[in-house]
Amino acid sequence: MAEPLEARTSSSRVAWIVAAVATTLAVVFAIVAIQSGPDLRTMQAHGHGATSGQAERGHMGMSQNMMAGDEQDFLVEMIAHHQEAVTAAAELERSDRSQMRELGRSIVTGQTAEIDQMQTWLEAWYDDAGQASYEPMMRDLQGLDGDDLDQVFLEDMVMHHHMAVMMSRHLLTDADDLHPEVADLARDIISAQSAEIRQMRRWLVEWFDVRGGMGWHMGMGGMGADMHDM
Repeated sequence: MAEPLEARTSSSRVAWIVAAVATTLAVVFAIVAIQSGPDLRTMQAHGHGATSGQAERGHMGMSQNMMAGDEQDFLVEMIAHHQEAVTAAAELERSDRSQMRELGRSIVTGQTAEIDQMQTWLEAWYDDAGQASYEPMMRDLQGLDGDDLDQVFLEDMVMHHHMAVMMSRHLLTDADDLHPEVADLARDIISAQSAEIRQMRRWLVEWFDVRGGMGWHMGMGGMGADMHDM
């Protein structure tokens, strides 16, 4: 016997509430990891980069913004979010690891194309869209090299990708009058960035023995598990 629509809707809402609570807790754990980890001391030694307070505001700001299940807001915020990722990924051209250089180029190419597409949609559908009120999530990578560059990038980008995935999942769950093209983009972001999170976590363990942060406090196995229901 088919499950009533009301029951399915209720179950979906409950699942989203649980995921949102888990995300909030994960952000807190991630902030603690950033403030206490050796990479923050490295950044301070170089005399540059976001402070722990700036990182904290960025993570919490994105946590709040992702709760807005509105297509226009999603596009505006995701463009700014992607632009930060592209800027950070471009720094990997000087990484000593070919895997990191390849990851950086993939992020730059893929997310630049998505930025262009989202800007086209905003111009076509929402000519009154303003600029995002965006707090940076990632620390400044300029001046870092070697292991310092790779570890800081991986730690920050894991958290950065998590936010994009959660924003996309929330849009698919709660947005009204969602264009099919935007829904497809959200699903692509969930799929691609979840895969990159898993890869980056493996490298953090293999290269730096880092096993903490947002990636370990959220159930990665479930990130794309409900995509077939969206």
